[in-house]
Amino acid sequence: MDSDLIAALRSRGVTVLTPLDAGLIGMPGEEQLAFATAHDCVLYTFNVSDFHRLHVDWISAGREHAGMVLAPQQRFSVGEQLRRILRLRAGTTTASMRSRAEFLGNWG
Repeated sequence: MDSDLIAALRSRGVTVLTPLDAGLIGMPGEEQLAFATAHDCVLYTFNVSDFHRLHVDWISAGREHAGMVLAPQQRFSVGEQLRRILRLRAGTTTASMRSRAEFLGNWG
């Protein structure tokens, strides 16, 4: 993740835990999603295809996750990502994000 986006989110009171913070750098997506789920964290990723597939696999297997936000890499500036993430955060609840995959592009 972009350090500017992380700083901007944190300055607005959003709790952000990066893969680096969690010791997950280089870990498979399945393990990252399991970690996020265990810690009730919504996962934000640019790896749209792999994580959307994981979402579908988990839902098909009857597994829940805390939610995920999928954003195509380099499609949005840091400022636009921030605006859309904050809009999504204001428009959803923790409960409504459960087992849901949201595309950042839908929050413009």
